[in-house]
Amino acid sequence: MADQVDGRPRLVVGLTGGIASGKSAVAALFVALGASLVDTDVVAREVVAPGEPGLAAVSAAFGPKVLLPSGELDRAALRVLVFGDMARRKQLEGLLHPLIRARTLAKLADVTTPYAIVAVPLLVETDFGKLVDRVLVVDCPEQTQLERLMKRDAIPRAEALAMLRAQVDRSSRLKAAHDVIDNSGGRDALRTQVELLHRRYLALAAQAARR
Repeated sequence: MADQVDGRPRLVVGLTGGIASGKSAVAALFVALGASLVDTDVVAREVVAPGEPGLAAVSAAFGPKVLLPSGELDRAALRVLVFGDMARRKQLEGLLHPLIRARTLAKLADVTTPYAIVAVPLLVETDFGKLVDRVLVVDCPEQTQLERLMKRDAIPRAEALAMLRAQVDRSSRLKAAHDVIDNSGGRDALRTQVELLHRRYLALAAQAARR
């Protein structure tokens, strides 16, 4: 394809950010402008669907207690097992990340737009950064994250704070960023920033095509 090189788009942008920072809203705005999106949260659900090797691997490692009577993955039960247990979380990541990575690459190979957005919540914490050309961080103050998370998930402050603390800190994400979107304001401000970056990414993709 004219807009691809080596089975991938000319430019791949990794979209990340802390929990409840607004990654989904930003991704939707890019898609509305014509960008392609590969969401690794969606991919992660696909690789543990019934009949997939990922589900069999998770069930073998963590036992039948992580399965629902229907045979589907009991995500809530799995979260209880791995949350706060670094060893078990690493074990789960070791099983699923290679599958997620392979399927993400396969989806990128089908992209026909000049650039693609790959949404990766744990991009900074994992090796998924190797899949992308640029890192785009959606940023907002921790207090804003807390308030949004408490409202979104209807959870108390202590639980929301624990979820924030389980992720890499804000400064580490910002240090890894090539581009930053400030999502502490309103929708109009968010849209303006996305539109500016969309034009920049189209220009960068065009530059890559000329090399």
